[in-house]
Amino acid sequence: MIALVDCNNFYASCERVFNPKIENKPVIVLSNNDGCVIARSNEAKALGIKMGEPAFKLKNLIEKYNINVFSTNFALYGDLSKRVMNVMSAEVDKMEIYSIDEAFLDFTDYASKERGVAIKKKVQQWTGIPVSVGIAPTKVLAKVAGHIAKKHTKAGVFIFDDEGLIRRALNVFKVEDLWGIGRKNAKKLKAVGIHTALQFRECDSSWIKRNLSINGVRLQKELYGEVCYPIEVTRKRKQNICTARSFGTEIKELSKLKEAIGSHANTCATKLREEKSCCTTVSVFLSTNPFKPQAKQYNPYKVIQLDVPTNDSMEIVKVAIKGLESIYRDDCIYKKAGVIVGRIVPQEQTQLSLFDSLDREKRKSSKCSS
Repeated sequence: MIALVDCNNFYASCERVFNPKIENKPVIVLSNNDGCVIARSNEAKALGIKMGEPAFKLKNLIEKYNINVFSTNFALYGDLSKRVMNVMSAEVDKMEIYSIDEAFLDFTDYASKERGVAIKKKVQQWTGIPVSVGIAPTKVLAKVAGHIAKKHTKAGVFIFDDEGLIRRALNVFKVEDLWGIGRKNAKKLKAVGIHTALQFRECDSSWIKRNLSINGVRLQKELYGEVCYPIEVTRKRKQNICTARSFGTEIKELSKLKEAIGSHANTCATKLREEKSCCTTVSVFLSTNPFKPQAKQYNPYKVIQLDVPTNDSMEIVKVAIKGLESIYRDDCIYKKAGVIVGRIVPQEQTQLSLFDSLDREKRKSSKCSS
């Protein structure tokens, strides 16, 4: 059995940990420089606030209902996430951290609703973060159970320990809410009369393979209780790392854009070193304000291939600035800028180029001594 532990409205819950006065009050968290909504408390959801909604459109609603508004604080969220994961890891032999606010726990030795309730209470008591727990034979079913635990139970814990219960739940579970389906596939499934998870489970597997590939077949098998996605203790290496930010005030000057891009590139390099990885490409992008259609729109994107994979800050910053200079136009005003480092490889597997002139060993030793 597998348990999915999911933090409830995580970013909003993090803000409440250090500000208990906003408990049971509407809370929203906005993206960098207060661009759009990226997290909502249940009270904010009840007011009809949608994910991704631009903040400027909510001004009247915020004033009318005295909604508590916060800008993102990723340092806080990351720290609380580590605390939550540490609490849970002490309760099981195997755990897979799926995202900043979700983890799969191995309940093979002993699975019960009471165990889920105990973990939920411990996380709440030790960190202040409320969680929901879904317990089932597979990850996909655990996701369904977690959805039910969060939306339809007072205890916040739900277990699939009976085939009849699984069948009844899947019969009313919307196919678009299934883990891994997505909007495009949901539209395709509904077009042929598949609206529920049970209908998907009982669909012809050959049709699913033709239309949704092998991943669709695996999802179907998981709904039947066959494990296709075991718990992975070792996290997969990221394929790319992105650092981007919307500006509070729109920027036109190249010098200010260089500061932003340089900072983003340095952050990407730091993350690469933390994961003991190197990148093979550096991409730079700019965006004008899409909410000002009367202004000139320009959204350039530049990919630069590196001769040698690297995680060196100076090197990545230099390449990113060069990419910025190649796409910058002085007749546009920019709202957002970002850097993506891609085609990531393990640090120990990098191969030097015959024409590489950088003394990498000397650069590494200088970092160690600093």
